[in-house]
Amino acid sequence: MKLAVAAVVSLGLAAPAGTVVSFDDQRAGEVPRGMSCATTGNGRPGVWTILADATAPTPPNVLAQTDDDSTGYRFPVCVLDAISLADVDLSIRFKSVKGAVDQAVGLVWRYRDKDNYYLLRANALENNLVLYKVEAGKRSALKPRGAGMFAYGREARVPSGAWGALRVVVKGALFAGYLNGEKLFDVEDGTFADAGRVGVWTKADSVTYFDDLRIAPAAR
Repeated sequence: MKLAVAAVVSLGLAAPAGTVVSFDDQRAGEVPRGMSCATTGNGRPGVWTILADATAPTPPNVLAQTDDDSTGYRFPVCVLDAISLADVDLSIRFKSVKGAVDQAVGLVWRYRDKDNYYLLRANALENNLVLYKVEAGKRSALKPRGAGMFAYGREARVPSGAWGALRVVVKGALFAGYLNGEKLFDVEDGTFADAGRVGVWTKADSVTYFDDLRIAPAAR
């Protein structure tokens, strides 16, 4: 089943297996329908829009965050209104377009509000994948299971100017982080246990494109 955001909202779906938010039935230049956008931290609000991109994994359209405010502690986030899950298999195709301070892309889940959620973040300037919790507006890195005391995610090549794939599988307090089809780590944390919304995220001056947000209940 392939659904655009408007269809997800109108049908009130609870994320059946294989749901894909493709953005392709929306009009380029408009704000995304069926989504709420906010900004954690400081700086200008994010600018989220539908853009035409012939390079998209499934053209013609992508969701883009285009504002390049370089404020360091600035995290634009955009979440689906009609889907709320606790356990979820969540993935996105992404392209880091530009950014001098950061080229960051993220998936969020168990989103309560702009100051409370989980986040899986890849950064094309740092070439790493890190899982965080954002609690009361404070972002804290969660170290992978079995890693050393001062571990900070996992080093990995993150593409810039080309499409990549980010995925998290959430089962209870256990989160598995994937980049480009490879599982890089597990993280365990019980801060937010209830169902919440899901969506995408950027940081600072990152201009980032997103396509094919896939949502399904995580298999037990």
